[in-house]
Amino acid sequence: MATTHSATYNDGVVRAFAICAVVYGVVGMAVGVLIASQLAWPELNFGIPWLTYGRLRPLHTNAVIFAFGGCTLFATSYHVVQRTCQTRLFAGPLATFTLIGWNLVILAAVVTLPLGYTSGKEYAELEWPIDILITLVWVAYAIVFFGTIGTRKIRHIYVANWFFGAFIIAVALLHIVNSAAIPVFSDGLLSPKSYSAYSGVQDAMIQWWYGHNAVGFFLTAAFLGMMYYYIPKQAGMPVYSYRLSIVHFWALIFTYMWAGPHHLHYTALPDWTQSVGMVFSLILLAPSWGGMINGIMTLSGAWYKLRDDAILKFLIVALSFYGMSTFEGPMMSIKTVNSLSHYTDWTVGHVHSGALGWVGLISMGSLYYLIPRMFGRTTMYSVPAISLHFWAATIGIVLYIAAMWIAGVMQGLMWRAVNPDGTLVYTFVESVKATYPFYVIRVAGGLLYLGGMILMLWNTVMTALAGRAVNAPIPQPAHA
Repeated sequence: MATTHSATYNDGVVRAFAICAVVYGVVGMAVGVLIASQLAWPELNFGIPWLTYGRLRPLHTNAVIFAFGGCTLFATSYHVVQRTCQTRLFAGPLATFTLIGWNLVILAAVVTLPLGYTSGKEYAELEWPIDILITLVWVAYAIVFFGTIGTRKIRHIYVANWFFGAFIIAVALLHIVNSAAIPVFSDGLLSPKSYSAYSGVQDAMIQWWYGHNAVGFFLTAAFLGMMYYYIPKQAGMPVYSYRLSIVHFWALIFTYMWAGPHHLHYTALPDWTQSVGMVFSLILLAPSWGGMINGIMTLSGAWYKLRDDAILKFLIVALSFYGMSTFEGPMMSIKTVNSLSHYTDWTVGHVHSGALGWVGLISMGSLYYLIPRMFGRTTMYSVPAISLHFWAATIGIVLYIAAMWIAGVMQGLMWRAVNPDGTLVYTFVESVKATYPFYVIRVAGGLLYLGGMILMLWNTVMTALAGRAVNAPIPQPAHA
């Protein structure tokens, strides 16, 4: 008897988001390599305004975070919530709307950012309609996700869904508050502009409350949702400690909201606010490492699988980078350390150890598990290619972050070096010149990472061609 539509999962939207994620990963990382190259060889802007570093850098960050990372989150959260609730996605047409709407947001960013249109804090035009579209997509996303949980066939709500749910709620709050603007129609209804609802140091505080919590919820909590589902699945083992996972969840989401001021040390922000940010950043180390240990210890009794399973290598090494980044971040929030690190490339190295090491590798490992199953297979078209991708990505990350760490500490020391008479030992341009070799090493690391992503795109295309698009059946209870 043919399987009815209602007896299968809605994997079409999962499949589409997964493929989009891989494509956007290649595009976003290619732009990243280009702008890294421009810092070493400025002539690579080719004299074209929309190819300059200042225009392409926000395009790169938006492409890798919201296009690659966002599509990966949509794909994995829709996949995980259906499997752990054993029910089809709630409001299927709304899920399709999130796919179309999110891609329209990305397309709008690809067009407007190189042209110089941004949600600047003085005034913005063209960007506020994009902000409204993001809001509509996110509301639809919340309805689909929480509606699916509300119609679940399993009484228990699996912990991965807690992390995905917190991410959806927190990002909605962040987006609405940070994007708050006052519309102005001085040039008529057809020429709207908008001014930020905040100014001065309050604007800076809101910006970094948004910025750090985008890291905390979009790039951490959500990807921990992946970790709590795909590591146990790939390892064939239960989560090491379910109790620890719940403690991890509540401690993390409470503490993260307060850490943003650590980006504003030694500024006009009140000193007590800076100290609050520093203290909560240090507290964050405990839940972060609790989650890392929980994920890694899930392999207890199955460590031998790491020898041959490249997907597990992606997932476990991602957790190692998560642990390293969540140690480094609190350390850099200490005011005395921050006085050396801030405004240097040490910060860039820290960001990319988290972005390339944690977010990138956990995404790739999860997608390598997910994609073949969306095409009726259990493995990717080429398993050796997954292993090659792992090593290219890992070596690329090490080159990148080691170069930026060294460059950053060197810059900080050069900038604070003074002669006995109080004059600076080095001019700023001398620190730039000394940084040049490390910028070249960063480009080499970025090329390796990009090469691995291109290999993943090839593997994804071949997997899709060799398989067939399928919607998996929903398991039926033994006593219906």
